[in-house]
Amino acid sequence: MNILFYRYDSICEPDVIAVFTRLGHKVTQITEEMTNKELGAKEQLELVSRALKKQTYQMVFSINFFPVVSEVCNIFHIPYVCWVVDSPVMELYSNSIQNSWNRIFLFDYALYEEFYPENPQGICYLPLGAEYERLDALIETITEADRARFSADVSFVGSLYTEKCPYNRFHEKNSYLKGYLDGVVEAQLKVYGYNFLEECISDQVLSDFKKAVPFYQFPEKSNQNEKAAMAHLYLGNKVTEQERLRLLKRVSEEYSFDLYTGSDASLLPKAHKKGTAKTMTEMPKIFHLSKINLNLTSKPIRTGLPLRIWDILGAGGFVLTNYQSEIPEYFQVGKDLETFSGEEELLDKIEYYLEHDKEREEIAQNGYRKAKEHYSLERRVRQMLEIALGTGKGTEAL
Repeated sequence: MNILFYRYDSICEPDVIAVFTRLGHKVTQITEEMTNKELGAKEQLELVSRALKKQTYQMVFSINFFPVVSEVCNIFHIPYVCWVVDSPVMELYSNSIQNSWNRIFLFDYALYEEFYPENPQGICYLPLGAEYERLDALIETITEADRARFSADVSFVGSLYTEKCPYNRFHEKNSYLKGYLDGVVEAQLKVYGYNFLEECISDQVLSDFKKAVPFYQFPEKSNQNEKAAMAHLYLGNKVTEQERLRLLKRVSEEYSFDLYTGSDASLLPKAHKKGTAKTMTEMPKIFHLSKINLNLTSKPIRTGLPLRIWDILGAGGFVLTNYQSEIPEYFQVGKDLETFSGEEELLDKIEYYLEHDKEREEIAQNGYRKAKEHYSLERRVRQMLEIALGTGKGTEAL
């Protein structure tokens, strides 16, 4: 099968291309947006149209959803298959998700429930997975120098969200609205497994907030769900920022803690700041060599398992993650990975697993084996192709 792959430089793209190729498909890539982030809709349209006129493809694929690509595929009557791996992806509010040639796969079941009614035949649920052929081969190359460099008691790899938080533009410190929204953020910080941010936004709160900050502008042809935008882009990212800063500060004060981030980490003075880690070559070694790998899921991911959990499991690492309601659907807590639902539980479990090496290592191996056997990226891609181009159902055999 010939696949046209529209790329924008997602970290997921190389692994999916590798799986497509291993399954015997020919992949042609459109790569202009990888280096030109100012690429407009007209240029996107021309690139995809030109490629489809030049050669016959059985499908067009992308990581995350591109409305222009969807529109072009609808005109050419060719399946547009995309796998949404992030949240929020505001392009999902475009009217283009209703196009009949779409095959949109969503990794978060809450996203699936939200958008499925917009296109019941074209929107499916598909969790993420890890590319074991690459990870297994990389782990085998670990050297003594790697062990000296990357071994850690506790580590975290990722953004602190200080640079991804437009809520910080809200400066009305003494207003009722600021007090109310800060209270909503504090309340959500205390609750794991259920996201109630959007429920707390009344019409009046939304109206007042839009007057106080530069607000997200939906495209003209879209479902302009401003409450969802406020909940996920503003409040959700603020909750994520505060959770990461507060929890990682406590962890760094209590334990030897390695932090890999490109964010400003000045508020975490006791963390061992390691800079950024190369996704394909260094990050898996960190996960494999750290005794405990922390995952702190971005709050706009309401129920699903983020890619980071699969990355850590795929590298044979021990996962200690905030609780997400979909975790028990795939893993047994305490056997395949560990979860926490608050600051004190997080600290208690770090202490416990640093003192119980054998149990920790067994859990890491259990998680690795279960994810590899049942939820590998290759298995996910096979399911996706069967559903998108065959007769499978959206939630079948997942």
